[in-house]
Amino acid sequence: MTDRLRDVYVVDAVRTPIGKYGGALSGVRPDDLAAGVLGALVSRTPDLDPARIDDVVFGNANGAGEDNRDVARMAVLLAGLPVTVPGATVNRLCGSGMEAVIQAARAIAVGDASIAVAGGVESMSRAPWVVPKPERAFPAGHQEMFSTTLGWRMVNPRMPKEWTVALGEGAELVADRYGIGREAQDAFALASHQKAARAWDAGLYDSEVVPVDGADLARDECIRDTTSTEALAKLKPVFRQGGTVTAGNSSPLNDGAAALLLTDEDGLRATGREPLARIGATAVTGIEPQYFGAGPVEAVQRALKKAGRGVGDLRTLELNEAFAAQALACVGQWPGLDPAVINPRGGAISIGHPLGASGARITGAVAHQLAAAGSGTGIAALCIGVGQGLALVLER
Repeated sequence: MTDRLRDVYVVDAVRTPIGKYGGALSGVRPDDLAAGVLGALVSRTPDLDPARIDDVVFGNANGAGEDNRDVARMAVLLAGLPVTVPGATVNRLCGSGMEAVIQAARAIAVGDASIAVAGGVESMSRAPWVVPKPERAFPAGHQEMFSTTLGWRMVNPRMPKEWTVALGEGAELVADRYGIGREAQDAFALASHQKAARAWDAGLYDSEVVPVDGADLARDECIRDTTSTEALAKLKPVFRQGGTVTAGNSSPLNDGAAALLLTDEDGLRATGREPLARIGATAVTGIEPQYFGAGPVEAVQRALKKAGRGVGDLRTLELNEAFAAQALACVGQWPGLDPAVINPRGGAISIGHPLGASGARITGAVAHQLAAAGSGTGIAALCIGVGQGLALVLER
């Protein structure tokens, strides 16, 4: 370890186009999705000897199916990297991809690594059903099966009922607490689709999105270019009778992967490249589980304080849009924030939210946006089920 913390740079960031549930990427295993972005990332830096990669860290929120047994290590092997390159998989639910970036960056900062890859992957389409083991051998009755696609399952009976509400009901609770109405949620969702469509049409994603072998998908599959205020208003609430949260103002179920190349100064020289951005500060916080959607509020404030910045300094804010209600609740708690910097190229409502990949996706998005701007400060943040918030500051 070194006597002082090293600077950590984001040299490059890639992601797949995000597929919809049961859509174009549903035939691709999650370990292959991870291997694809890992291989693409390494190939974009030909001066880098892959054997110099000290570690590969991937986030994954499920891990119950084909992404089992350390999907990061499987991605290393499937991508054809040297077998000497290790891999570790981490889980902070929706924040897993960003947690991977934070852990890899921390290893570099303290001198345990010089070059690392961090990312995330999720195939919600291919998430399996699971059956718990019976309490006694040879049961004669039927067994209950659980879907691992999303949300609570096999809940510990000691957990208070108010903590284990469905994610959508949690969004309704946040909407109630912060006074976020249906019209505001639908308007936010419509803007997400419009911004994402404009960004794709303008070629703004050309530098970061890489194709998936064996899949015919050129851009994010859930963007609805033709949706409208009227179309969104016709959708019925999904989680509560008389509620405000609909399929139209919520993120969909998705498949996808993302990866970032991180280095210190020595590693940067080995890549022969100019970095996109430098990692400035991070923060993680906890909140009442049923109000998980407001988790980023304190995390963003803490991370910016560590970086010596405020919301007024931000050139871009990538706030994961799990639900329009929770995103709006967070934004309302950051006075002085310019609305124009929020998810300028669309967010998860339109792009998609493959759980373990989203944190890496939005971190890479901030890095690319800062590189395009030439300078500035940006932050990526997510709410996390079971009541957490995670944020990461990038600077250029």
